[in-house]
Amino acid sequence: MSIELRHLRYFLAVADTLHFGRAAERLGMSQPPLSQQIRQLETLLGARLFLRSNRRVELTEAGRVLQAQATDALARVDQAIELTQRAQRGETGELRIGLTRATPLSTQIPRAIFAYRQQFPQVQLKLREMNTLQQIDALVANELDVGLIRKRALPTPLMSRKLFSDPLALVVHDQHPLIRDLPAGSPVALRQFAHEPFVGFLREVGAGIHDHFIALCRSAGFTPRIIQEAGEASTLISLAASGLGVTVLPASCSHIHVEGARFVPLSDRAASSGVHVAYRRGSPSPLITHFTRLLQGGFSG
Repeated sequence: MSIELRHLRYFLAVADTLHFGRAAERLGMSQPPLSQQIRQLETLLGARLFLRSNRRVELTEAGRVLQAQATDALARVDQAIELTQRAQRGETGELRIGLTRATPLSTQIPRAIFAYRQQFPQVQLKLREMNTLQQIDALVANELDVGLIRKRALPTPLMSRKLFSDPLALVVHDQHPLIRDLPAGSPVALRQFAHEPFVGFLREVGAGIHDHFIALCRSAGFTPRIIQEAGEASTLISLAASGLGVTVLPASCSHIHVEGARFVPLSDRAASSGVHVAYRRGSPSPLITHFTRLLQGGFSG
């Protein structure tokens, strides 16, 4: 037989009260079994822990040493149990999140991240800026826990849930002849700009938007003439504002204000980009479950 945690808890109850009857009452047991457990502990330790008389109970020197050490040991055990349970509830740990360059421009995503940090302050968030294809590879390789990606076919190990549809808009110089007299908010068809020069995302930076843009142009019956590529939405908006070319970006990028640039809604049927939260199949960890719940809650209604 070996010493168990119950032996230490029984011992500490007696050591704290120096009274077997009160200790038994605190523990919710009768006195004889408690006395038996203490004698068993003394036998296992080979040391006398209490001096007993009809009038009083005292700790021996060995008992005082055990009291200090057992108190510390049980505190560490209780802390370990608490931390384990908190981890199981998704209240501690690390969550690795992938973001494309444009998705944080949707106000709900920063709001959901802020709400998560408020509810779970002990969880360390690691945010990585990666395009959709890079996030997919990182999720499969277990280098990310969650990815905020543009809709596309996923490999078998992954699954995703749709958060929202981000409308795509044409970004053009506000004095461009095709939109100069267009009422605010009125849409245009992409095919009207088939002969215009385009500026667009580098595919290695914005694979989701780049591929969607190319597919949208093909559906409109043309292949875009791309004369300049860039890695930042703000750069593309500036290029459009300078009249160098037109571009197609998520409407959420309209938060980036550049003098001379105008965002025009597209009437094309497929002119919206689905933003999904992706993660590995199987039972997601509580960390992932809490985060996806907050994300989806931010886009409901």
